[in-house]
Amino acid sequence: MSDQTQHFNPVSLSPNPLQLIHRDDHLLAVHKPAGLLVHRSPIDRHETEFALQYARELNDGEHVYPVHRLDRPTSGLLLFARDPETASALGQALMAGDMAKTYVAVVRGWTPEGGVIDAPLRDKSMDKRDTREQLMREAVTHFRRMAITEIAVAIEGYASSRYSVVELKPETGRQHQLRRHLQHISHPIIGDTNYGRTRHNHYFAQRFGASRLMLAATALSFRHPATGQAMTLTAPLEPSFQQVLEIFEPGAGV
Repeated sequence: MSDQTQHFNPVSLSPNPLQLIHRDDHLLAVHKPAGLLVHRSPIDRHETEFALQYARELNDGEHVYPVHRLDRPTSGLLLFARDPETASALGQALMAGDMAKTYVAVVRGWTPEGGVIDAPLRDKSMDKRDTREQLMREAVTHFRRMAITEIAVAIEGYASSRYSVVELKPETGRQHQLRRHLQHISHPIIGDTNYGRTRHNHYFAQRFGASRLMLAATALSFRHPATGQAMTLTAPLEPSFQQVLEIFEPGAGV
C-alpha cells in the first residue's frame, strides 16, 4: 500500500538554500535540499522557488544550464553548466554513460550485501491518453549494502522492523528509476509515498518529526569537458538524513 500524494519538508528559501560545492569557469555544483524543485514543472504550477534560480544567484546572476535531474524530494549533488558548450558536452557524456552517479538510501528490510537490479521500466513520460502499449526501457542499478539495523517496533504485524542503508549506482537514468527498482526488489525507500510502505513512512515521520524521502545524491564522477581532467564531486548528507542514520549506530535505541 502506498500514498498517492507526496509530502515534503518545508524549505528555507532565505538565505539561498543551495550549498556551493564547486565552481570553476565552466561548472557549478551545489547541494540541493529535499523539497526544492530543480525548475518549473507543470505538475507543481503553484511553486515559485526553484534550484535553477538560486544557482543563477550563485553564478553572478548569469544563466546556468542543468546537466541532470534530481526529483523534488531527493536531496544532494546537482550539477550545472555555466555555458551552452559545456552543457552540450556534459549532456553527451551523460547520454553515453560516461558520468557515474552515486546515491545513498535508507530502505525497508535487510537487502542482500550487493547486486544488480536489471529490470526494464515503462516510460512514464508517454501520454497517458495513448492507448498503445507503453514503451519498456532498459534500466540497470547496482547496489551495495552499507549498514543494517533491527529495532523493536512492531510494524505490519512483525515484532521488530529491519532497515538497510544502501549505496546505489544507476547505469541508466529512467524516471524514478532508483525508487521503482528498490520497490521491485521489495526494499522500498523510506519516505517514498509513491512506491514505499505507508506504515514505515509514518513511523519515521513520527519518530523524527518530519517526512522526507531517504534518498540523496552523494557523488558524481566525470571528465571535465574543458580540461579532460577526471573529477569526482561529492556532497554531504543533510542533517535530516544524518539524524535518521543514527539508528544504525551500535547500541542505538528505539
